[in-house]
Amino acid sequence: MPFSSLAPPLDVELRPDRPALLRVDLRADAASWAAEYREALRAQVTEHGALVVRGLGLRDAGQVGAVFNRLAGPLMTEREAFAPREVHGPGVYASTTWPANQPMCMHHELSYTREVPGLMLFACLTAPEQDGATAVADAEEILQALPTALAERFEREGWMLTRSYNDEIGASLEESFGTDDRAGIERYCRDNGIDFTWQADGSLRTEQRRSAVVRHPVTGRRCWFNQIAFLNEWTLAPEVREYLVDEYGADGLPFNTRYGDGSPIGEDVVQLLNTTYEAHTRREPWQAGDLLLVDNIRTAHSREPFTGERQVLVGMGEPRRLADHHPEASER
Repeated sequence: MPFSSLAPPLDVELRPDRPALLRVDLRADAASWAAEYREALRAQVTEHGALVVRGLGLRDAGQVGAVFNRLAGPLMTEREAFAPREVHGPGVYASTTWPANQPMCMHHELSYTREVPGLMLFACLTAPEQDGATAVADAEEILQALPTALAERFEREGWMLTRSYNDEIGASLEESFGTDDRAGIERYCRDNGIDFTWQADGSLRTEQRRSAVVRHPVTGRRCWFNQIAFLNEWTLAPEVREYLVDEYGADGLPFNTRYGDGSPIGEDVVQLLNTTYEAHTRREPWQAGDLLLVDNIRTAHSREPFTGERQVLVGMGEPRRLADHHPEASER
């Protein structure tokens, strides 16, 4: 029977230091269950920002893809990736390749693109031996917790992402733009508000300015929505940053972030952002078979360091073009 208002409400556990958790005793196919309870699950994600579903027994990429599609409809194809991903099916990816001993700090997925995912879907096939949570943080709370002057500057100016593509680090041109054809890349950049420069050696450098604060398309609440800290040089491990600066120069880093006016962001500001995120972090250790749904605009997510094997698949759904996401649009 499809989900309706007559179906029993979902019994969700709410805890102050962890994301909302739903335990299910599944006696049917996981994809069929997801289709039946899609609207109820999405309502919980809208209300709480993130929801862990435990008990689905997700085991393989085919099953995960079916569940993702029942919950989100057609999944997005990733564009402008900063690192390569292994593809496990249409719109189903492995977690971004990143050293296990280094954290991926809080961010909103693809917040620098014109079309952003409204919903992130994660499925754990193999839980790590220790740590490795996909933690979450409420973007409304982050915005309220930041110093007023700093938040107002970012809200006024937005933020800038700079990228220098090379053959050694990060995603290739084809992985980022879906093509390695120069004309096709230039067309993509023009269509998506990205300034680009081809260097003498044939490499590509880009800049794009985006809003740091947006209104949630459903609730209308203001959210801190960006990847300012995550993609900034000062979030890198010191030895990694030193190597990259020595290898590519301060202006040639594979990726970096700046204030919207192009001026550099100080190490103290990046540390403040990451400290604020940590103060509002909620984490639930992965168990094999878990599903995690995240409102990508309302909620930031991270990946914590881990030991042992960890296999988490990712999908991006509900593409949205936010009216207030492009500060340059209001200046034309």
